[in-house]
Amino acid sequence: MTLGNNEKKMLSAMRTKTNHIWSLDELLEVTQWNDQVHVAGSGKALSEEGLVEILETKEKIVSLAKEGKNAVENGLLEFRLWSWIIQQSKSNRTMKGLFDAGFERYEAGPGVGLLKSLGVSIDAGIFVSENEKEIMNQIEERSNFINQLSNNKINSNELDKEMIEHFTGRKDLINIEESVIRVWKLTQSGVEIEESKLEEIELIGEITPDFLQKDGWKNAQYKEFDVNANAPIPMGGRPHPMQSLIERIRSVFLEMGFSEIEGDYVQSAGWNMDALYIPQSHPARTMQDTFYLEEPEKIDIPEDMLNLWASVHENGHDTGSLGWGTKFDKEESKKGLLRTHTTVNTVKHIAENPENPCRVFGIGRVFRQETIDRTHLPEFHQIEGIIHEPNASLPMLISTLKTFYSKMG
Repeated sequence: MTLGNNEKKMLSAMRTKTNHIWSLDELLEVTQWNDQVHVAGSGKALSEEGLVEILETKEKIVSLAKEGKNAVENGLLEFRLWSWIIQQSKSNRTMKGLFDAGFERYEAGPGVGLLKSLGVSIDAGIFVSENEKEIMNQIEERSNFINQLSNNKINSNELDKEMIEHFTGRKDLINIEESVIRVWKLTQSGVEIEESKLEEIELIGEITPDFLQKDGWKNAQYKEFDVNANAPIPMGGRPHPMQSLIERIRSVFLEMGFSEIEGDYVQSAGWNMDALYIPQSHPARTMQDTFYLEEPEKIDIPEDMLNLWASVHENGHDTGSLGWGTKFDKEESKKGLLRTHTTVNTVKHIAENPENPCRVFGIGRVFRQETIDRTHLPEFHQIEGIIHEPNASLPMLISTLKTFYSKMG
């Protein structure tokens, strides 16, 4: 048996009254501790050694909530409604009269429900009841219960259980706080423990360089540590929410049988714009919308690809289109830029594999010239995917999208 100084101190204090049941306040006073955590910790350790028994009782404390305090001041809603009703002639006990008297609509609905539970009914728009005295008695019981709590927090055992159940079902009228009361009592082993085992000694719990530089460590006694005890798990870093979402999207596409493709941030204007039939005069191609680079200022593109783009842009080539009807500038097409979308990866992949059916996707960072504010940054992520095969169809696209969003939740 190994007891720490706190356990020894608490046990010695309790042995001054061997048959006494000790409360928290009594133990704090006799040990001169100012924090209940010392009592709780030492008591648990003594209990595990079989020297102290911990007795627990649970109690519920009832107090008034916000609406309950209003009810003490102004009366319960059913009390105010019933007081108005009994002051009216029977023909004037109507909903219209209720509103004319100043009751708000948000009060009327719940109020009528409360009155119906008391035995009031509505006949041809008029409030009627068979036993007004009984209704008044029930309302007085409820009012007395609320007034009983006006200045106190009361143990639920001292209150009417039916009233507690009734007001628990009504919003913001009462609060119920559950608490556990603990007391401590010596066991026979605690009474009989030898006094010599309760002598407090200084135990070293922390080894510091300053302590080791002196000779006191040679004869010191050290606090024992349980090397098998569970240690707190350090909270490490977590993935950024955006990165977590990207990984989730990636796993969904892979589950659906797609392959992932990637590409460089730096692209030519040809692959980024011209291959997608964006005219060279388009506003999105200005420096106000796109990041053009000084290094590399130009990116080489195969001449046959430049000729193909030129033909499509100028006259439509063999597509049946008339093209844009303007002169195609090959030097403009070679300009280096930061990609403005990930579609450039898909276009390149199809151009390199024109005859091979594929289902591919990409998730990547793209760059646009944006004025930075609370909703805009000059970079963001884009998801890109394509099904490239002979039997691709609109129903296939719809089912793919439905499956994707279903897997995303």
